[in-house]
Amino acid sequence: MLYQILADIVLAAHFLFILYVVLGALLVLKWKWSYLIHIPAAFWGALIMFMGWICPLTPLENRLRRLAGGEGYSEGFIEHYILPIVYPEALTREIQIYLGIAVVLINLIIYGIVIMKKR
Repeated sequence: MLYQILADIVLAAHFLFILYVVLGALLVLKWKWSYLIHIPAAFWGALIMFMGWICPLTPLENRLRRLAGGEGYSEGFIEHYILPIVYPEALTREIQIYLGIAVVLINLIIYGIVIMKKR
């Protein structure tokens, strides 16, 4: 039970990190200093997509799920709603590259807006 809870926490953190990578630049509109944290995070997220790497949170979650007793998910909220977003079944190398491009473009647009608002 403890490993299942820890695995769910890791999955939730992973999901929140993905949201932060994609949309964290919006926080710069409120807290100007947050770009210092967001830019490296966005760089890391895009790099993982472009290089086809696996985020370190993925093996950690998988290990915790195995320690929890196996493979299957009980159809809880996290498994039903978040897992398919974080781990899509049809994820291919080409889709990863498109996702990386999307991360870069979204953030360039948001940072462009931030810079224009500052002027």
